[in-house]
Amino acid sequence: MSRVELNAADLDVAMLSSLVGTALDARTLAALRAAGHPQLRRMHGFIFQHLIDKQPTVSQLAAALGVTQQAASKSVAELETLGYVKREPDALDNRLRRIALTEHGRHAIGVSRRVRANLSEALLEDVGQDALNTTRKVLVALLDRLDATDAITTRSVPMPAE
Repeated sequence: MSRVELNAADLDVAMLSSLVGTALDARTLAALRAAGHPQLRRMHGFIFQHLIDKQPTVSQLAAALGVTQQAASKSVAELETLGYVKREPDALDNRLRRIALTEHGRHAIGVSRRVRANLSEALLEDVGQDALNTTRKVLVALLDRLDATDAITTRSVPMPAE
């Protein structure tokens, strides 16, 4: 398969960023499927981000995702059925149930992180550290222009409608 060269000067940075994100999602989902996670979808990653270092209740998760409690509960039930999360009683209040990642869920996160790490290493080889640092700076500036920086730093990126 021949590779068509793109002229970087001809590309719109914002649209190019969106296309890169779409391609990254496709690559990550393919890797997840190959690693034994065939039923994961892009939106599940938004939920996982809130479970990496916390164990929220469904209400807290819904608020963090910007969705209704019913939508969050449905997603949690799906992930629980698939074995990615479990509900555990709260240590101080047995009436509350906290959502926690299972080992299966942590494995999926590890696969996703390896995809991104491998791409970062390949980019470093392709363009070098200075270009990679400049690219990061440009993308952060784009996020700032789109008023999206706070959502990323607080892990409160709204869940996309699928």
